[in-house]
Amino acid sequence: MTTYSTTKRSIDVFDYLVVGAGFAGSVVAEQMARNFGKKVLLVDRRPHIGGNAYDHYNDHGILVHKYGPHIFHTNSREVFDYLSRFTEWRPYEHRVRANVDNNLVPIPINLDTVNALYGLNLDSSQLEAFFSTVAETRQAIRTSEDVVVSRVGRELYEKMFRGYTRKQWSLDPSELDASVTARIPVRTNRDDRYFTDSHQAMPLHGYTRMFENMLDHENIKILVNTDYREVMGFVPYREMVYTGPIDEFFNYRYGKLPYRSLEFKHETVDQPVFQQYPVVNYPNEHIPYTRITEFKYLTGQSHSKTSVVYEFPRAEGDPYYPVPKAENNALYKKYQALAEATPDVHFVGRLATYKYYNMDQIVAQALTVCAKIAGTSRAELSRRQPVVGTAATLTA
Repeated sequence: MTTYSTTKRSIDVFDYLVVGAGFAGSVVAEQMARNFGKKVLLVDRRPHIGGNAYDHYNDHGILVHKYGPHIFHTNSREVFDYLSRFTEWRPYEHRVRANVDNNLVPIPINLDTVNALYGLNLDSSQLEAFFSTVAETRQAIRTSEDVVVSRVGRELYEKMFRGYTRKQWSLDPSELDASVTARIPVRTNRDDRYFTDSHQAMPLHGYTRMFENMLDHENIKILVNTDYREVMGFVPYREMVYTGPIDEFFNYRYGKLPYRSLEFKHETVDQPVFQQYPVVNYPNEHIPYTRITEFKYLTGQSHSKTSVVYEFPRAEGDPYYPVPKAENNALYKKYQALAEATPDVHFVGRLATYKYYNMDQIVAQALTVCAKIAGTSRAELSRRQPVVGTAATLTA
């Protein structure tokens, strides 16, 4: 990985200026440099690579995720194999509890959740019948409220979803697109894993090390602490790959796209364990944070102390979550039309396409864009991948 000193004496001509060093930008930079021999300048206004997945060792020597927990999971063997070129893996299946009525109950809702909250002793065959007695009929599923109450009823909706959603989005679930709560399944068994993907693991040495390996190529130069507009005037390039907010790129021509932000409060505690589970959600509105994450569960690190992070949703700050409402999607479509009419600029990733993607989906989208730029297919791109880094190894 090479940093790049920008001076007006520089005569380097880059094939690609890639804006943003998160998953989308880093995958594109790696592919264009390593697979196609292109010269890439990768620019990020943050002081590090890795985007929101950036992790680091804090002052106590504990590996933490600066921007909240990032749990890797995917059903795509292609994506898993691609990232495995840059990291070994630690097996990890994520488990989350919600603090409801002074109980820590599994989320997504499963058999144990219902039995604990209702004082019942149902088995799997009886749970569907229970849901049918409490579910509310909806003629059409349009909102996040519709999704939940039509499946598990009003009481579980109030206990598990409404307060959390109102904190997270500053909107009632009845005002949000159905996609928000549709992402969370309901189970009739005791499976308490948050994800059920075929590949669930964490980078053995952390995300930042994985990104460093990914970007370690002579054709890639990196500038951090830099807004891309600061270098456009005197660093020549042929095409741009843009992963930042699409409305910002077009100087908010049609107005700002709404996002929700987060504030993170990190704490290190002088004890080996802080809570019983990796993540505990707090659905009650009177508690200002939405969840607490304890990182040692995620990383497997052994340490006499432990580090946690509290998450506080905010209206202002770095953009994290596009707000899924019909009027916001309509506004994005206007920017999308501008993007499609802008030559030699490729828009990739969450912020540039105004859609919430998991990490594996961003990698897949970036690989698709690379294939499109190169005039080939994803399958052909996968076949021609050079052997780099490490094999797809899971280390216990």
